[in-house]
Amino acid sequence: MVKSHIYISLLALLCYTHATAQSLSLDACVERALEHNRSLSSAKLKVDQAQFDMKSYKANFYPKMNLMALDFFSTAKGNFTIQGGHLPIYSYVPSSGQFVPNVTPNADGTYTLNQYADFPSQTMEWKLKNMFLGGVSITEPIYTGGKVTTAYNMSKIGVAMAQENIRLSESEVIVKTHEAYHLTIKAKELGDVARSYKSLLTELKKNVDGAFRHGMSTRNDMMKVQVKLNEAELSIQKADNAYRLACMNLCHVIGMPLDSQIDFGDDQTATSSLLGSSNDSTIILGRSSSIEERPEYALLEKKTELARQKIRLTKSDYLPTVAVGATYTYTNGGELAGKKLIDNGAASVGVAVKVPISIFGDAVNKTRSAKAAYQIAQLEQEDLNEQMRLELSQCQNIYEESLSELQLCQLSLEQAAENMRLSKQQYEVGFETLSDYLETQAMWQKCYANLVNARCQRQLAYVSLMKATGKLR
Repeated sequence: MVKSHIYISLLALLCYTHATAQSLSLDACVERALEHNRSLSSAKLKVDQAQFDMKSYKANFYPKMNLMALDFFSTAKGNFTIQGGHLPIYSYVPSSGQFVPNVTPNADGTYTLNQYADFPSQTMEWKLKNMFLGGVSITEPIYTGGKVTTAYNMSKIGVAMAQENIRLSESEVIVKTHEAYHLTIKAKELGDVARSYKSLLTELKKNVDGAFRHGMSTRNDMMKVQVKLNEAELSIQKADNAYRLACMNLCHVIGMPLDSQIDFGDDQTATSSLLGSSNDSTIILGRSSSIEERPEYALLEKKTELARQKIRLTKSDYLPTVAVGATYTYTNGGELAGKKLIDNGAASVGVAVKVPISIFGDAVNKTRSAKAAYQIAQLEQEDLNEQMRLELSQCQNIYEESLSELQLCQLSLEQAAENMRLSKQQYEVGFETLSDYLETQAMWQKCYANLVNARCQRQLAYVSLMKATGKLR
């Protein structure tokens, strides 16, 4: 009774596991990988970062406005004295219509006051107390030697490079997903091959065992079949382990839990629609493809252009700059003799001109360094372009070879199947030995496994070729 409950529980668990297995096509795996890949998410954030930098550099074309305010309190105070004395008295002269001082000149050049008024000494006290200073300034660059324009152009190149980096990351994710998917399909099909081979051996063992019971076969024949059957069991176990690990790797690539159950359905030999049209293989085999659609090619071009812009940016450091500005300030505070000392505002407008003076060839040497960096970028671009062209030719060769290998493996499997059929007939009528029949079965299993490998290699070669031509996205 207990055993029956255990069997029922295991059966229910297996049915639940099968029911919850998620069916994933190749396109679905690619889309999930593109959605969950961390490096691709980082590349998209870098685009946002580059766009923010571009907007920041663009703001340099517009006036800069600054507000300033200062308020402080001080207990500093003091006083000063204006000394008193005699002040001359002026008299009106009707003939001249002027006021003249009532003084008598002396021989030594001094004057004697005939009439005067006394001016008493005055002592005044000052206090800082609360002081406030506020103002606003506006500055607009007129000419910066091309620094603002060049920096903005370089930021736009940075945005373009970040966008191309997304394409590059996407292509790498697609290739990695295809590899994980097709290797999983390969492991699954190799398991099917091993089970088919075991089925053949199981049927043969029944026949040999029956013949042995009737005295028509030897124990040696039974042992030969049993050894092959044991080998088939081991092959199945290895294939199942490889399939389980391949599924875990695929789940890791597409962002699913490693223990997720996956059902591939009938999509085992499908090609992702992300790879382009069905005519791509014909075009590729025609050797008319180029590397100009690859994101790496565009990145190298942008990198070289960035180095060229760096020359202009370096030169701008040694060119004159002109800017206009306007300010308005308001000051309030201080006391003198008990009255407010300062309470007014002032406006000003000015033009600033800065002319750098190079010393000891600083401008020349930095410009030459920037030009050398530009030449290095050009050489690197040419070298990497040649490497990409070489990679494209290599991928084309591998893809053509994979097509030929697939055709030969299909033909070999057909021939091995026919050979096994004929060998079975010969063995059943006694015209062929058991060893020969077992050998034809092993050859069929090997050809079947080779066909599975060839299918996988053809798919992977096609993906690599599409990546080499920049047609993945």
